[in-house]
Amino acid sequence: MQVLLVEDDAMLGDALRTSLAASGMQVDWVRDVPAARLALVEHAYGAVLLDLGLPGGSGLAVLKHLRSRYDATPVLIITARDRLTERVQGLDAGADDYIVKPFQLDELQARLRAVVRRSRNSVVSALRCRDVLLDPARRVVTKAGVEVVLSASEYRTLLALMERAGQTVSRDQLEADVYGGSGAIESNTVAVYIHQLRRKLGDDLVVTVHGLGYRIAAEDGR
Repeated sequence: MQVLLVEDDAMLGDALRTSLAASGMQVDWVRDVPAARLALVEHAYGAVLLDLGLPGGSGLAVLKHLRSRYDATPVLIITARDRLTERVQGLDAGADDYIVKPFQLDELQARLRAVVRRSRNSVVSALRCRDVLLDPARRVVTKAGVEVVLSASEYRTLLALMERAGQTVSRDQLEADVYGGSGAIESNTVAVYIHQLRRKLGDDLVVTVHGLGYRIAAEDGR
């Protein structure tokens, strides 16, 4: 499993990375909010370990950004903030669990396994358009029963469209879903993702509504 560790404390971060790697996990370690947001855009992680007090912003902002893109990746908050109100804020923002510093590494690993297990066992409705099936619980896309490998951004673009089946979704809305409306992408980036989805899943899957945006094709292809 690939895990994103977001922690600015060098000693704790190194200890966590070493411990998780020894358990067979692949760990990407970043230390501030901009790096965390970039990593979450470019990769699909099995879980996120997220500190709240970070350079460049708040860990809560990272969490809200993640959930705003319909990304259900399990998030375990690691924090020194033990006030009840702050823990509630984290859970309300979409965290799956939290652990307060200082903690034992064995406990953190047990909590991490638990949130991942709950996530995998959660009942999430699959989304279908003709022979294309998107399973949000497993983050797997298949066409005619065969798995199709998508990049993280391609997957989120498809998810945003399929969750709004029958609706036209503007380019600005797709940018907000995939990148959180950061304004950090080129003007043609969404068009590139749409092109890639058509190449991998069929030319007629996504319909261009000129001047308005894109929508998932109806069953009759219109």
